[in-house]
This record gives sequence, structure tokens and C-alpha cells, in this order.
Amino acid sequence: MMNLDFNEKDRFHENKVFLNRVVACVLFINIATAGLVVRLVYLQVVGHSHYSTLAQDNRVKISPLPPTRGMIIDRNGEVLANNFPTYSLEVFLDRVPDVETTLGELKKLLSLSDDEIDRFNTLRHRHKGFEAIPLRIQLSEEEMALFSVRMPQFPGVEIQRRMLRTYPYGELTAHVVGYVGRISEAELQKLDPSVYSGTYHIGKSGVEKAYEDVLHGKAGYEEIETNVQGRSISVLGQTGPQSGADLYLSLDIGMQKVAQDALGEFKGAVAAIEPSTGHVLAMASNPSFDPNPFVQGISRAQFETLQNSPDRPLYNRVLRGIYPPGSTVKPFMALAGLEYGQVTAGRRVSCPGFFRLPGSDHRYRDWKKSGHGGVDLRLAITQSCDVYFYQLALRLGIDRMNHYLRKFGFGEKTGIDMDGEKAGIYPSTEWKLKNRKAAWFPGESLIAGIGQGYVQATPLQMARATAILANKGKAVEPRVLDHMKAPPDTEEPFPLGISENIPIPPANWRAVVDAMVDVVHSARGTAKGIAGGLTYHIAGKTGTAQVFSVGQGQSYKHMRVKAQLKDHAWFIAFAPAEAPRIAIAVVVENGGHGGSVAAPIAKAVIQYYLKGH
Repeated sequence: MMNLDFNEKDRFHENKVFLNRVVACVLFINIATAGLVVRLVYLQVVGHSHYSTLAQDNRVKISPLPPTRGMIIDRNGEVLANNFPTYSLEVFLDRVPDVETTLGELKKLLSLSDDEIDRFNTLRHRHKGFEAIPLRIQLSEEEMALFSVRMPQFPGVEIQRRMLRTYPYGELTAHVVGYVGRISEAELQKLDPSVYSGTYHIGKSGVEKAYEDVLHGKAGYEEIETNVQGRSISVLGQTGPQSGADLYLSLDIGMQKVAQDALGEFKGAVAAIEPSTGHVLAMASNPSFDPNPFVQGISRAQFETLQNSPDRPLYNRVLRGIYPPGSTVKPFMALAGLEYGQVTAGRRVSCPGFFRLPGSDHRYRDWKKSGHGGVDLRLAITQSCDVYFYQLALRLGIDRMNHYLRKFGFGEKTGIDMDGEKAGIYPSTEWKLKNRKAAWFPGESLIAGIGQGYVQATPLQMARATAILANKGKAVEPRVLDHMKAPPDTEEPFPLGISENIPIPPANWRAVVDAMVDVVHSARGTAKGIAGGLTYHIAGKTGTAQVFSVGQGQSYKHMRVKAQLKDHAWFIAFAPAEAPRIAIAVVVENGGHGGSVAAPIAKAVIQYYLKGH
């Protein structure tokens, strides 16, 4: 009986536990079901918009459409910078399972160089994962075929159509047109991502850099439907990019070639300006370089070769080359003397071949050892008499010389619409005290009076000063851009930069210019060698600028001088002298005498312009 009671109690306990478990399970199932229903309601109703957008984003990608860069064209319609279609191999990092393995396979397949791999690795750390990163910018047809066959093995790697910059005239326009190159990390930090999205190049020098904002254009974008592997299926929508403006330069590529050819093997520069407008007609710096390799990415070895070359082909001598201008300053010194009443056109000075300061035994020598005898202003410029200008400089003093010659732009930037210009130097007592911590000496005024010592100028400065002289004092700023055409075919002229005019009395101007005409067209002129065959008058001035000082007891002609220590040869001119249409400055590094080396180069350029047009 007791056993039956015990078994009864046992079964009752088991049933109770079982029922409790059933109730607990039912409650859990009900709660879970309720939670699931709530979650489904949230996903379907409350969160519908959010999750629909996420799903759409997984299916649709926004791809930037880079704009076509504007062309650069010369004054006669010759294209100086253009674009051509090419196909590049690009990597979408967010779709590549193993970047290093993929790079290794592609390197074997397409013979990628170490430089290309290094550039890619640099770019991959700068860009977002969903942006395409170029691995090789220009694929050949054979490379495209090789990759296309094996494309399924490379998820996240695609062939993209791009427009690539090209420079048809290569070395001829490298310093003025400039070039584009890969966007650097420093540049990337400053650029507007919405404008440069999908763009890998930016102007690095010349016009390409100066007018980057208008040449680049505005980026567009397209919505692309993709599959689960991330490959494009179709284009859902598109906002087209806006092309950059086409720039029309004042440059004449024919004249540019004449200037470069005339320089030949010489290192030097030619700057030619239209005096009435300041438009730059030619800007040749020799030696030059081919800008095209910089577009795709020049190799480290190639760049180091250019950078370390003793000839400095990357150096823009027109804008940045600073040289003692030598005797080319004498026409401007003569105007200063006339302006301040320190000379008259007919006053004669005796030139025994040297000049001494009062109370000093030091001889400041003339280039002509025997001297020029008695010379007035006209003969002093025609024969380039140093003694005449030593005496004039002493009477004027450095501060009056500085004040007057600065009106012609000496010691100041010209304001040209390009980057990287140097200002040169025209000293004063204040300048020396500030920069050399020393007082000014009278002997230094004499040296400055013939364009030596501290005086330094760029070829562009000398061309502008010559243009102002040709204009009888009307000052203009050099300009490379003439006008631009922006989509949709709207033409915008570029305003001329007009500086403050210099009042030059007609009689003073006539006296100096007549002397400059004699430099070329008289039997005693220092540039008489270029007069043959001319049917118009050239007003010019030669200059021979010493690179190093010659001692009192030494003769330069009898010294054995290394080529790089020979005098620089200068020539400035404008023509026709009666109605100037072109002003020019030529410098030939270590070329010797300006009349025999620099003047023929200027003549070739002037002849091309006046005879050919």
C-alpha cells in the first residue's frame, strides 16, 4: 500500500515537471514568435526605406566620369596640347580578394615594372576602396587581348577607357605649355574631391599649371547596376562631365621653332613680345625636355637623369634664369642720365680705355683696351663705351639708377600669367644694407652702370623692358593667354595687364633709339654683322656679361678659361625701329660676344615674324 502511494506521488511529480516544461516551451515559442513578428513588421514597415536603400547601394554603384581636359592652341590654330583615347588597367580594391596575389599575377602577365607597382601602392593608400586605381595607364592591343582572356581570374580588375594628354611638339613647348602629371599626396589634400573624382592628373608646370582651374573642367557621374561579383551590368543614369576650356595662346609655334633652332647647341633663352599688347610670341629655353613621359609617369631613373644633368634641361631660363645683363642696360642708363640732367645728347666724354675714381689708383677698364677717344651719347651706345657709363653712373648714384630702371621692370617680376618667375635684382643702398649688411661703395655704382655686379635680370624682364622702350614708355605686362573658349563655345578674351606708363620726352627717346639703330646699321656698331639683307631698321643693343672677375694685371682674352666661365652673350632689340611690332631679348650662356652670337639668333626670329607674317 505504501509502495502504491509512493509511485502515485512520483508520477504526479513527473507530470507536474512535464507540464511546467510544456508551458515554458509554449511561452518561449509564443515570445519568440511575437519577437519575430515585431521584427518582420519593423523590417517591412518601419525600416523599409533604410534597408531598401542599403539593398540598392549593394546593387548600384556611383562611378565618377572625369572631364575631358581643354586643349591648348597657338595663335595660328596649331594644337600644342591635346587628348587621345587610351585604355588603362584599373583596380577596384573593395572587389579584390587578395591584392598582393593579384599584383603578382598581373606583373607576370603584363610585365609590369617595379615603378608601376610602386606608383600603384602609393595611390592605393590615398584613395578610398571603391575608387578605381590605375595600374597601367596605356595598354597596348596585345596587352588588352592577354588580359581580356583571363579577366574572370581577376575580380575587381577592369579595363577602362581614358583620355590621355599628349604634346605634339614635345621639347619645343615643354617650358611654356608645361605638362600634366600624377596628382601627388600633398595636392590630393588640397583638391576638391567632387571636382577631381576619377581624375589622376593635374597641371605641374607652365600654362598647364597656371590655368589648371579652367583646363580641368567639371566631373560627372553615372549610376551602374552591378552583379554579386561587383561587375557592371547596365547604366541606370548619368550626369555628363563638363569639358575644360580650350586655351588660345599668343605663342607662335613657328617662331618658337625658329628660336629653338637658332639657339642650336647653345644653352640660353629667347623671349619675344608684341610691344603693343605684351603678348608673348616666343619663349624658348634651351636645352629642353620631352614632357610626354611625365604624363604616364616618368621612371625614377629617367627623372634623375634629367634632374642631375649639368645642362639643366628642366630649368626654364626665360622665367627663372637670372644673369648679369651687361651692356644691354646702357640705353636705359642713357635715358636716366637725360632724365636727371646728368648728360646731354651732344656732350662728349674722353675714353682712354679706363676710368679711375677720384683719389683711387684702381682702373675700371673699358672693353676696348685702347679706348674709344671722344664719345657722345650716341657713340657711347653704338660702340658700347664702358667709360662713358662709368662716369654717368658715378654722377647718378645707385639710388637714382635704381629708381629710374625699376620703372622699366628691373628687379621686379613682370607679372606674366605663369608660375615660377624670378624677380632678378637691381640694387640700392638700402638693398645692400638689408641683404649684405654693408654700406654701398661708389665703385659698385660704376659696375652696376654697365649691368654687372649685383645687377641680375631674366630674359623675360629684358624683353619687357625693351618693349616698354619700343612703346615710348607705354608699359605692358607679358601675357601668354590670348583668349579661351569654354563650353558651350563661349569665347572669353583675356584682359591685358597694363602698368603705369613712363613719361619719356620725345627728344630723349629719339636720341637713344637712333643710337640703338646705329648699333646694327652703322659701320661702327657692335651688331653690324646682322645688318646684311635687312629691309627695315632694327634698334638693338649688345651685351657681354662677365661670369667671373678678371684681375687688374690679367687679360681675359689671353686667359685659358673653361667653357662654363666664358662671358654670357646678350642682345636686345625691337623692330621695325620706326613702328615696332616685336621686342626681343636673347641670352646665350657662355656664348662670348653678344654681337656675334646672340644678335644673329634675334635676327632669325625677327625676320621670321616680319617677313613671314
